[in-house]
Amino acid sequence: MGSVVKHIPRHILVTGGAGFIGSNFARYWLKQYPDEKVFVLDALTYAGNKANLKVVEDSPQFKFVHGDILNTDLVENLLRDEDVDTIVHFAAESHVDRSICGPDMFIKTNIEGTHSLLKAAKKVWLDDGPKLHRFHHVSTDEVYGTLEIGAPAFTEQHQYLPNSPYAASKASSDHIVRSYHHTYGLNTTISNCSNNYGPYQFPEKLIPLIIANCIEGKPLPVYGDGRQIRDWIYVDDHNRGVDLIIRRGENDNTYNIGGNNEWANIDIVTLVCELMDQYRPKEHSYKALITHVPDRPGHDRRYAINPGKIMAELGYQPEETFEAGLRTTIQWYLNNEDWWR
Repeated sequence: MGSVVKHIPRHILVTGGAGFIGSNFARYWLKQYPDEKVFVLDALTYAGNKANLKVVEDSPQFKFVHGDILNTDLVENLLRDEDVDTIVHFAAESHVDRSICGPDMFIKTNIEGTHSLLKAAKKVWLDDGPKLHRFHHVSTDEVYGTLEIGAPAFTEQHQYLPNSPYAASKASSDHIVRSYHHTYGLNTTISNCSNNYGPYQFPEKLIPLIIANCIEGKPLPVYGDGRQIRDWIYVDDHNRGVDLIIRRGENDNTYNIGGNNEWANIDIVTLVCELMDQYRPKEHSYKALITHVPDRPGHDRRYAINPGKIMAELGYQPEETFEAGLRTTIQWYLNNEDWWR
């Protein structure tokens, strides 16, 4: 079953393609499929950075469009003018702490923005006369809520129980995507992925924050006891999974993409410190900078993804080991201080 190709993209639109995962995806796609055109649409908010696309900006197969997914007319014209047949929807507000402080933007971008894209896709791909197409929506494991220690990992059948405004906004967008298939016949797929790490990640997220704070000699903040458990995946392993879903995934299906790689936050911070001790040694270990801070409200204790479905049906396999991926990531942040500063 893994060899069956169901959709062959020619012109692909990547929303949020100047962000962390989206820009890695655009670079990955152009390397894998040099004959396919990639259009990146990004509003360039705080987490989007055009410099993330510098290595591909001169490619004749690449085009950057500065704009907002909430601008339905813009998206409609882009789909029509560039003959786009595939949308890969990464654009989202994604930082849980920010969603707790200011949920409005999460509702606007993640729910209304997704609906804006769906309306444009329906108009161009269905209403104007049916065209071959695929709308792939990139979601998160956080829609499933929290897991008890020892409980089986999330599968695609797991009940949605989001606990933060961020997770609730992504759960809502998942439902709207599904409804556009069942109501209008739009060809849609959804992926729910675990925590990504790798180059170009904005340094508010755990791993780049710890690396940057080590470099600057600042405290390394750890929420509560630090025993919150997350499943971690290297960004290009995530992108390989999305690629498989777009080309071979069953229409109207959800696929969980995970790394089979659960770590407690405190253990990750400790490991990053140990690797930093090797790459940029100081008189004392960076572990001395670890500082426990009050836990965030409603902090989920554990996430874990069971990627059994995508592995069995599409032949997916993560390729990067955690330590190798972390080493690559640390070296990138050490070599690109100008970028994250």
